[in-house]
Amino acid sequence: MANRKLVAGNWKMHGTAESIGEIVRIAAGVPTGVDVALCLSATLIERAARAVPGFAIGAQDVHSMERGAFTGDVAAHQLHDARASFVIVGHSERRDGHRESDTQVRAKAVAAQGAGLKVILCVGESLEAREAGCAISIVSAQLDASLPPSPVEAVAYEPIWAIGTGRIPSLEDIGEMHAALRSRLIAAYGAAGNVVRLLYGGSVKPSNAAEIFGVADVDGALVGGASMTAADFLPIVEAAAES
Repeated sequence: MANRKLVAGNWKMHGTAESIGEIVRIAAGVPTGVDVALCLSATLIERAARAVPGFAIGAQDVHSMERGAFTGDVAAHQLHDARASFVIVGHSERRDGHRESDTQVRAKAVAAQGAGLKVILCVGESLEAREAGCAISIVSAQLDASLPPSPVEAVAYEPIWAIGTGRIPSLEDIGEMHAALRSRLIAAYGAAGNVVRLLYGGSVKPSNAAEIFGVADVDGALVGGASMTAADFLPIVEAAAES
């Protein structure tokens, strides 16, 4: 049986109090049969959760330690206290821009799960790896080293070269990668690996969402810029609901 689709929005470093109205419009327009979450900046999480009770609001990162002298960081229990229910870990912008290792990503996932947060764990390859023909081996190794002992809610495959560029892999390439990741999840978690949702991310938009959701083992999407308005995001959500 196919997994229920999950469409998660990643607003990155965007959004202020003026954005709450857009979040309300998105939450009000979600159709039945699909799960939706918006991962926001820490400054917006509590206000958004109050504005749309019962709608999943998430964070974009978390520290691996429960507390301590880590200026500027946010602990998992603090995110939970702010009413977040999801958190992204291992996004390429964290792995590259902040030099986060697989070991650090794994520790963050463990901390998040310990606080009751659902984890979306990101993996993906560079353009050089894709062109060299070693994307699957690199991403599979990245996943193996990043997974926590307990199954995560979702794994998001985001080719680094597709994020915000308008370029995406072929549907065949997406299917091949997702099949490889599914096999690694089953190797790690046994039968429970079939339940972990595999999301595709990287230039997902209304014009290409339906065909991406039609690929085997694509259980949803992690959406960047197109998740910031109801006009762009809801057609993607509707395509997931219909797939």
